[in-house]
Amino acid sequence: MKKLFLSFVFAFLSVFSFAQNNWEIDPMHSSVNFTIKHMGISFVQGRFDKFGGTVATKGANLDNAAFDINISTETINTGVEMRDNHLKSKDFFAAGKYPDMKFVGTSVAKDKGSYVLNGKLTIKETTKDISIPVTMGGIAKNKDGKEVMGIQGKFTINRLDYDISYDPTGTGIAKDVDINVYLELVKK
Repeated sequence: MKKLFLSFVFAFLSVFSFAQNNWEIDPMHSSVNFTIKHMGISFVQGRFDKFGGTVATKGANLDNAAFDINISTETINTGVEMRDNHLKSKDFFAAGKYPDMKFVGTSVAKDKGSYVLNGKLTIKETTKDISIPVTMGGIAKNKDGKEVMGIQGKFTINRLDYDISYDPTGTGIAKDVDINVYLELVKK
């Protein structure tokens, strides 16, 4: 009887330890930001105001996590309406035809106390493999008693790789775009 009970406890603990945790992006405490060099002398900063997605983990870390994130191109915001409208046009994101950018994580690897998230980034009709260094801020309980997880990723893409080819020389608008993503996720 004792062996049966212990077998049940071990089976329960092993199932529990491999249980999947599902997390959803909290847009009130998250942001997707970018910076791009302008005319070789200054920078333009912006953000996307609408985005969402989920992360599935198998524990209290990002080992083997699955990411699925969508960003609305229509919500690009640089603080200048005329520039934002140009960025939504066919010269850049063609937001009417391609309303979302998508990132799907394919694997996660540990790297010196942080992680490297590998996945596929789709902008317009182009999908490319990218690697994103990710720092996990930790897990805590929010004011409602729900578990929340914080993560941050910083990476650079070449916009020309994604058919955002306005000013292909990069003289006026740089080719490289620095992206900073700050996510707070709520456990579901």
